[in-house]
Amino acid sequence: MEYRRVGNSGLVVSELSFGAGTFGGAGELFGAWGDTDVTQARRIVDVCLEAGITLFDTADVYSAGASEEVLGAAIEGRRDDVLISTKASLPMGDGPSDHGSSRSRLIGAVERALTRLRTDRIDLFQLHAYDSSTPIDEVLSTLDLLQQQGKIRYTGVSNFSGWQLMKSLGIADHQRYSRYVAHQVYYSLVGRDYEWELMPLAADEGVGAIVWSPLGWGRLTGRIRRGEPLPEGSRLHATADAGPPVDDELLFDIVDALSDIAAETGHTVAQVALNWLLRRPTVSSVIVGARNEQQLRDNLGAVGWRLDAEQIARLDAVSVREAPYPYFPYHRQEGFARLNPPMV
Repeated sequence: MEYRRVGNSGLVVSELSFGAGTFGGAGELFGAWGDTDVTQARRIVDVCLEAGITLFDTADVYSAGASEEVLGAAIEGRRDDVLISTKASLPMGDGPSDHGSSRSRLIGAVERALTRLRTDRIDLFQLHAYDSSTPIDEVLSTLDLLQQQGKIRYTGVSNFSGWQLMKSLGIADHQRYSRYVAHQVYYSLVGRDYEWELMPLAADEGVGAIVWSPLGWGRLTGRIRRGEPLPEGSRLHATADAGPPVDDELLFDIVDALSDIAAETGHTVAQVALNWLLRRPTVSSVIVGARNEQQLRDNLGAVGWRLDAEQIARLDAVSVREAPYPYFPYHRQEGFARLNPPMV
């Protein structure tokens, strides 16, 4: 396991992190990923720590708080061995103060998360979404206060657009608030939109990417193949509409390439897809999830080796798509590309 700094910060995390969204099993959308209980979670944490994973990611909305509760119980007695990342902003109820990033909401969310997690501090606290109804200055000043109180150590965001993140960083600099050090983003071989704007911004501003759904909402496990029905037990039947859309032909072309490289390297399709992500610019950690120990151990096989340059080039070529405006001139035309060469 390698360890990396998150952006330009002093926070050092494992290259793979564990996503505890499978813990708890309450609710519909954010509870449909798994129903891992405390006993099972302790075993998963054991395996993670043995492999060198230090960062565990959750959110208040995962299983309506039960994910945080199970994670807190699973790490009890070894808090200093782990880093906890959690998130807030998405709705936790129907009341007017049950969502968003207002001062009241964030202070309450952090206090409740600390209780559920059985800890006195959160290592990385992230906004789960941008809240357009709350002034950015209010959000940043609240997070800065919580940092001064020692309740959170570092801050980040998730699912922000480029202008939302850049405006927040600009206000933080102007008002001398702590900067966001992390951006939790969707990024995979079947979803490379992160590269057009958010990746260059992250490189320029020193924001580390924490990657969610690196297997494209479960599509890059090797179990979904061209011309075959979805495998029995696949969660795509229930959750596909909630996840990032993927063109079927793009998916199957990528899986074909992954399968060829998996055969060449002696690794699984999922391990090859994860290894590709670990070599991308600005990526600090890739979140893997697992509903059982076997799935976790398979994901852990993504580290400790490297794809060669030719294999990476093949995956790049099969997964690339036309850049949207205003980015496509920089990739099509020599004059634009010379001024702004692509990062990958």
